[in-house]
Amino acid sequence: MGITTEPVPARTDLTAAGAEPAVPAIAATRVRRHGAVVAAGALMWAAGIVAFGLNPPTEVGVSLSDLIAVPFQLGLFALVHIQSRTGAAGTSRAARVMLRIEYVLLALATAWSILHGAVPAWRDDAWLAVLDLFWPLSMLGMFAIGVKIAVAGRWRGPARFWPLVAESWAVVTVPATIALGDTAGQWVGAGHLLIGYAVLGLILARRPALTDVRD
Repeated sequence: MGITTEPVPARTDLTAAGAEPAVPAIAATRVRRHGAVVAAGALMWAAGIVAFGLNPPTEVGVSLSDLIAVPFQLGLFALVHIQSRTGAAGTSRAARVMLRIEYVLLALATAWSILHGAVPAWRDDAWLAVLDLFWPLSMLGMFAIGVKIAVAGRWRGPARFWPLVAESWAVVTVPATIALGDTAGQWVGAGHLLIGYAVLGLILARRPALTDVRD
């Protein structure tokens, strides 16, 4: 039996340090699907804001307004998943922890939306008021992630800066509502969702390569 020796083929799935995958851990097709979820959720919540306002005056309006926000929040989970799997905010431990914290904030905010919308009897409970705090905290967390993505520069082209546009929703809509009133804030909020998150979802759905994934 003859014996031959050949050089060991180079690994193409590791970085130079041999510690991390050199290719993204998410497929382009999944980025497209998640981007579509982001866009659809933003469109649904924008429609809900136009229909019911930011502070609906009726109990039924409150329930529908809360529950129609849930698809938007699920879209944010999809967005954070893309950001996490592509290292959009960087590959440092701090960047990874930031995204994990955002998952927790979103989970608590989504729980509030479901409970506040589905169980009117609980709306005046103190514990639910505490849970309500995670809505603005989750949106501020998304804004911080948008800043980090722009600075990190791992996403390219419009994908690098559009998260900051989209994720500035709270820092634009809340002051506008306070300064101009609920009616103006309603249109600012809905318009910002369309310009921000809906467009960001379309960017991810149509041009996933900007996040450095491959088919």
